[in-house]
Amino acid sequence: MTPEIALVLGVLGVAIVLFVTELVRVDVVAMLVMVTLPWLGLIEPEDAFLGLSRGAVVSIMAVVIMGHGLDRTGMTRLLARPLLRVGGKSARRLLGVLLASVGCTSAFMQNVGAAALFLPIGTRIGRVASLRTSQLLMPLGFAAILGGTLSMIGSSPLIVLNDLVAGQGEERFDLFAVTPIGLTLLGSCVLLFVLFGKSLLPKRASADLGVCEAESSAVLASWSVLENVEEAMIPTDSPLVGTTRKDAQLIERFDVHVLAMREVGRTIYAPSAKAEFRAGQRLALLGAPEEIARLCEECGLRSRHTRRFPELIGSETAGFAELLVSPRSTFVGMTLREVGMRRHYGIEPLSLLTGGERRSRDFADQPIKPGDLVLVHGSWKRIRTLGADKNFVLLTHLGADEVDYGKGWLAVLCFTTAIVLALLGFPLPHVLFSGALAMILTRVMTVDDAYRAVSWRTVFLLAGLLPLGVAMDQTGAAAYLASQMFRALDGAPTLAILFTVAALTTGFTLFMSNIAATVVLVPLVMDLGRLTGIDPRALALLVGICAQNSFLLPTHQVNALLMVPGGYKNADYLKAGGIMTLLFLPIATFGVWLLWL
Repeated sequence: MTPEIALVLGVLGVAIVLFVTELVRVDVVAMLVMVTLPWLGLIEPEDAFLGLSRGAVVSIMAVVIMGHGLDRTGMTRLLARPLLRVGGKSARRLLGVLLASVGCTSAFMQNVGAAALFLPIGTRIGRVASLRTSQLLMPLGFAAILGGTLSMIGSSPLIVLNDLVAGQGEERFDLFAVTPIGLTLLGSCVLLFVLFGKSLLPKRASADLGVCEAESSAVLASWSVLENVEEAMIPTDSPLVGTTRKDAQLIERFDVHVLAMREVGRTIYAPSAKAEFRAGQRLALLGAPEEIARLCEECGLRSRHTRRFPELIGSETAGFAELLVSPRSTFVGMTLREVGMRRHYGIEPLSLLTGGERRSRDFADQPIKPGDLVLVHGSWKRIRTLGADKNFVLLTHLGADEVDYGKGWLAVLCFTTAIVLALLGFPLPHVLFSGALAMILTRVMTVDDAYRAVSWRTVFLLAGLLPLGVAMDQTGAAAYLASQMFRALDGAPTLAILFTVAALTTGFTLFMSNIAATVVLVPLVMDLGRLTGIDPRALALLVGICAQNSFLLPTHQVNALLMVPGGYKNADYLKAGGIMTLLFLPIATFGVWLLWL
């Protein structure tokens, strides 16, 4: 062992300890690796920062930007609808359909591209079906990675594998040589998370909420109204049928607000005093639980007690916000009834904080003063309009999350063109970044929106670890580890050799690019096969398959892409990825043994 190899292995060991213990954030660990290697003389200083321009990093940035463009134009809703129709209301069925779809898509395109396509769709499905995104995105990423084992063009390691095998004088693999093993791997992933996903995956709130949703949740927490929202349906025999909201006087009689009326094909937020109650309508009601119960009893409503209105209590369509009465407001001295917030702005005033006293009942005729705080509910579009009024100051930051449906076709065109060009063989980073730039030039989003969409934590995680792979390759540390392990296999059974090759490849791909791991290991395992009498092509194929086994840490570009939106920690990958790895290794090992030996 040379001093350089010892130093590289020392840096690797420290990085592993920091990753597992999470004493330092993962992106900071990657940065430490990035700057330490040149100080130790293991790589040239300029090589330490080459990761920032590597294709994998550029691809991640581009797909995140394009995903944001698809989301803000409403296209992810359209793309999610077929999956929602097939999956129905069953969370497990939805998850199974989603994973199978992304896995099959990944069979014929780069797995990061498949993950990028389904990231906004998966997030959308989570919101619509009230599923935590933290319990969707990690399985989605694993399925995208495993989809690369369904064909010999589904992942970079398998594409490179054929060239390496041919260079050793062996016959190339046909397109679907790996498909039986890949189908088994993908099926095991789907079954694992459909059956046991809830216990394996974190239940914490994810980082996928839009600005509006996150701010609405904060407002709900501060005013303590979330637990008082319920749904009720108006039956045909209800005395409310045919009456208007003004006639019913629900606020005066029950202190219950009608946040929205849901009819076939439309939702009416902050319905006006003239809005008519009809049989079959679903109402979103806000008030004390006992008052809502009394309202339902007296008016014959059918309370469902199942918050079926997530879009009404804080989502991308509507939510809660806080308005401050401006000191220069022309409304000072007027009552909220005279202001007519519902009539003129389509906003429902829910509570008034004045003089340090909170009033949620009989405040419509209370004269408002400068500095009074009003809690309102309505569509984000109308809340933005009211916030632009000089009479009020909007305290709830809504960002730029308003959906622009008019640019949807441009967003889809930019994204699909990039994907088609990638399938035709053009360099993936080039076409993806071109697609992202096209969205900016066609004004699907502004360049500032694009900058905000990029997760720099993900960028530096990937860019910081790439120099470690370079150092392991250039110093011979990777070849040294492999040769030492293979030397210990002299005379070992075939299955033991196969399992060792699979485990070694898995370990390498956690800290090296999977292409680099494949390039380093394939010639070594083919020589090992010739010495031990095992088919060299079978061992090479096992390396190509196991180069996809990157579940234990968020160092694979797909896992890195989904780490921040899913709100994951290293421990989450170690738990769920550890189980997936325990399934992957025997399936890949026995699959190659049964089909090729």
